[in-house]
Amino acid sequence: MAVPVAFFAVFFAYPVTAIVARGLKADGTWHLGRIGDVLAQSDVRQVLWFTTWQALASTALTLLIALPGAYVFARFDFPGKQVLRAVITVPFVLPTVVVGTAFMALVGRGGLLDELWGLRLDTTVWAILLAHVFFNYAVVVRTVGGLWSQLDPRQEEAARMLGASRFAAWRTVTLPALGPAVAAAALMVFLFTFTSFGVVQILGGPTFSTLEVEIYRQTSEIFDLSTAAVLTMIQFVAVGAILALHAWTVRRRETALRLVDASLTARRPRGAGQWVLLGGVVATVAVLLLLPLAVLVQRSFGGAGLGYYRALTLDDGECSWSRRSRRSATRCGTRSPPPPSPC
Repeated sequence: MAVPVAFFAVFFAYPVTAIVARGLKADGTWHLGRIGDVLAQSDVRQVLWFTTWQALASTALTLLIALPGAYVFARFDFPGKQVLRAVITVPFVLPTVVVGTAFMALVGRGGLLDELWGLRLDTTVWAILLAHVFFNYAVVVRTVGGLWSQLDPRQEEAARMLGASRFAAWRTVTLPALGPAVAAAALMVFLFTFTSFGVVQILGGPTFSTLEVEIYRQTSEIFDLSTAAVLTMIQFVAVGAILALHAWTVRRRETALRLVDASLTARRPRGAGQWVLLGGVVATVAVLLLLPLAVLVQRSFGGAGLGYYRALTLDDGECSWSRRSRRSATRCGTRSPPPPSPC
């Protein structure tokens, strides 16, 4: 235990303690009354409320959209399943700044929706919620779908044989078994969205601020270290409580069920309803996950083709020479200046 404890102490506990001490300790005296002063501020309470509210809304929306996908990946066997499973994981491993930029290219000023229909969602809470669903879709599909694929379907079939309807059998047999997995996935999504920074910073603009964003603003713009320290303590306590609850749900999930091999539960879709469900999940993945990435890739070419990518291999001297050449051509009255350099 010595190595992980030492790593935790040096790279986590010490920085947090130093931040709190710098904000709340002066002349060797702790000013803990500052905690009540900060919490009494209306703008701080608004930040706390929005942080919690948007995290709850993001979690509920993610579960609503991703649970059908969890069922499809758990119970259906169809061509391209493994490729599609890999595709839905891509958004989760992207930096949050890239996710925010992708949605700006889709729903922001001059984005795809703005160009086609004049529809803009940037600086609205809807852009934040959709970006959070984009980012956390794989969390629900992997966590819930992984357990769902190992539940023995014969238990639900036995309930049907005893006279239960399809919905009653699912509600009384499958749903209680899935409960710990759904709770674990919901807690992880809530944790990720509660501590959201890049997505809110880019898509929310100055209108919306979470705890992460407010700590950054108080530290780098206002230089109010005491307020930043109090908000850091609040976030630290909240994250610790969420992780403890998540650990409890994971232990419950691991000890309460008898599972079967996942390869024995998946089958080809049967009937029009199941094919429609599969098509709906594929369409959701295409629109919600692939479209923002496709727009981001398309915008990366701009009007210079591969020019911006070639610029990545140029050194600073070449870029500076290219910029000087373009400015000189413009100053000399060239009627048709050379095209913009990707530098």
